[in-house]
Amino acid sequence: MPCEGCTERDNRSTDATLEFLLLGFSELLCLRVLLFLIFLIVHLVTLAGNVMIFVAVVMEPSRPPMLFFLCQLSVIELCYILVVVPKALLSLIVVEGSTISFIGCAAQMHLFVALGGAECFLLVAMSYDRYVAICQPLHYAAVMSEGLCLRLAAACCLGGFAVSLGLTVAVFRLPFCQSRRINHFFCDVPAVLHLACTQSYTPELPLLAACVLLLLLPFLLILTSYVCIAAALLPITSSVGRGKALSTCLSHLAITLLHYGCATFMYVRPKSSYSPARDKMVSLVYTSVTPLLYPLIYSLRNKEIRGVLMKMLRRRTIAQVN
Repeated sequence: MPCEGCTERDNRSTDATLEFLLLGFSELLCLRVLLFLIFLIVHLVTLAGNVMIFVAVVMEPSRPPMLFFLCQLSVIELCYILVVVPKALLSLIVVEGSTISFIGCAAQMHLFVALGGAECFLLVAMSYDRYVAICQPLHYAAVMSEGLCLRLAAACCLGGFAVSLGLTVAVFRLPFCQSRRINHFFCDVPAVLHLACTQSYTPELPLLAACVLLLLLPFLLILTSYVCIAAALLPITSSVGRGKALSTCLSHLAITLLHYGCATFMYVRPKSSYSPARDKMVSLVYTSVTPLLYPLIYSLRNKEIRGVLMKMLRRRTIAQVN
């Protein structure tokens, strides 16, 4: 049943003119300049790190599957920044908060969830790559062919796009209350759902379904891959051989725990437990800190990416000398 004070949305012209107000960090007025500078520096460093990995992988003539997936991961992180950061920085500059149109808010939510979903599926593809490399090393080149990697990459993007589209349509078909003040720095799903003029738990069902498809099922597949890897490593008596095999998985495991830990905390909970201040802090970690850590983790832990970066630096040094 519609509630008193809900926004009328019976025609498309209303949707087109409807605007939301992103409050951002308006409660921290005295710190907004400092937050702006920190936010800007963090994202510039993140951009530089992901661009460096992307360029290094693209310039590498022979790209193993893991490098191919890392390149796609860097592209996803770059898109994350372009989707979230401009409005976030604007909300720190404008004291009263920044406005965003109904269509713009829906587009931002759709792209954010689609990129997050693609990353969830991509982590599954990377875990499968590690499974084949450790459990079927003799067939690795045949199984992880270039064609399969391209199909997996396309499936990750299409899967994230499809789930995100269904979730976004379901959320923005809801009636919204007159305030239309989103206590967040971007159009995140829980923050927008909090404005819905409904008393039932029905609006949360699409989010629950999306969590099952984007978080639970991929995590179970990743867990299955590592159970198989652990079973394959148990017969190995040499601790050196076992440690070498496990070291190839550490960077992927670290990123998986970061990504799924933050995403589960943000989305797998009822609407009644929504806390704007807490959610903004977690989202800040999710959208700023983890993308910054990804290049660092892979640069330090992954031998292949270290080798590619060293090659790129050597080429640049030789070019400067010549």
